Amino acid sequence: MTKFWPTVAALMWKDILLELRTRDIVISVLAFALLSLVIFNFALGPSPQITPVVAPGVLWVAFTFAGVLGLTRTFVLEKDQGNLVGLLLTPTSREAIYVGKMLGSLFFMLLAEIIILPVFAVLFNISPFRPELLLVILLATIGFASMGTLFSAIAVNTRSREIMLPMLFLPVVVPIIIGAVMASGTALEGGSWSDMVKSIQLIAVFDVLALVFSAFAFEHVLQE
Repeated sequence: MTKFWPTVAALMWKDILLELRTRDIVISVLAFALLSLVIFNFALGPSPQITPVVAPGVLWVAFTFAGVLGLTRTFVLEKDQGNLVGLLLTPTSREAIYVGKMLGSLFFMLLAEIIILPVFAVLFNISPFRPELLLVILLATIGFASMGTLFSAIAVNTRSREIMLPMLFLPVVVPIIIGAVMASGTALEGGSWSDMVKSIQLIAVFDVLALVFSAFAFEHVLQE
């Protein structure tokens, strides 16, 4: 356990530094997400009547597609450059590798969401900076990144990894997306915590299950 968290921190910091040098993930994810918001804004023509109805779905469509695009590259560099084999040969627990990669993915997803939210606020003339909504986004993103890291490791060994990841991953995270959309809609409408408790509980349960299952399954995925 004494080597667990230093290993996690090293892997996470490595991914962050690598992305800060290349900026491939950040630029592509932000461009895709922002373009999605602009397209939805022109297509739906938001008005005071329709905005509260469509805004939660639009927000999570942008978050979901941006997250999948970022997760696609979680293990690509390690696989293409042969670093994944070297990483597996080190005396490092597979759980530490998983947590390190997951936290790196979580960092970039949260960074993208921080940039997306102000654009969403401007385009749809709605304030998303509510404590309830921010909590929902954080919890849902944790579950999304937890399960997405596992499926990214699965998809990287396939030929069509860009296609296989969303095909395998999105059906599994449907509960968390539905819970996030419902809770976000309640938050944007000014609902209270009591109105959101069921959706938040659904997201929290999914987070716990995703973290536990993915951490245990990760070793078997890498061995395959």
